[in-house]
Amino acid sequence: MARVAEPAGAGVGARIRALREARGLSLSALAAQAGIGKGSLSELETGRRNPTLDTLYAVAAPLGVPLAALLDDHDGAVLADHGMVTTRVRVVREPGRTTEVYLIRLAPGVERRSPAHSRGVEEQLVVVSGAGVVEYDGRSVALGPGDHVRFAADRPHAYRAGPDTELEAVDVIVTPG
Repeated sequence: MARVAEPAGAGVGARIRALREARGLSLSALAAQAGIGKGSLSELETGRRNPTLDTLYAVAAPLGVPLAALLDDHDGAVLADHGMVTTRVRVVREPGRTTEVYLIRLAPGVERRSPAHSRGVEEQLVVVSGAGVVEYDGRSVALGPGDHVRFAADRPHAYRAGPDTELEAVDVIVTPG
């Protein structure tokens, strides 16, 4: 599981708690909806635990917010671990949608499984270098340099680098609302 590389615990936790309270959700209710333990969520909110990328996505979905709403608000933020490095390039917030742009790098053979994002979220992936596979809706799409795929990301999906090559791609996530 990828961990937030920046010192994020307290800031991320405070944002999670504020969003949870604004939505009138109890700690137990959000933990259940996110599929994580109540104790783990409590530790995240108090900054005693650094979040994993999987946990952030799991919490963002029931809160109805993009990943960017939970992270520190600056471009260049890096999430890294287990052969994956994700760099936030840009976030644009407009009335009706948030667009997040990330540069992702997967080491050879590394797979990143993503839980479903919030309802209506779409992703587009453009491969910069290397090769890999994107899986969504029961499809498996092989991609190489310059290839592009667009899919509904409000269902589980996955990225996998080729067995002998790194996958470097631009990931654009558009969240309505």
